[in-house]
Amino acid sequence: MEASGDSRARRVDIGFWGTQVLSLRMTEKAYEDLREALSSSEGRTFKQVETDEAVFSIDLDKVVYLRLESDREHIGF
Repeated sequence: MEASGDSRARRVDIGFWGTQVLSLRMTEKAYEDLREALSSSEGRTFKQVETDEAVFSIDLDKVVYLRLESDREHIGF
């Protein structure tokens, strides 16, 4: 991610057990909060994640991976 004050939303894919993926657009702060919650989820299983679209409650025990959209510009398709 870029500078800590960056509020630009980027796509984050949250992979769950059973091959389900939730694709969201979130700010750096929301992404970092989610990563922190995943690394220290002792005793907590749900985390509320706020995006432009909605507020999601995510079961941290079911998350397998996070994928952060690259900053690189793509030309063409």
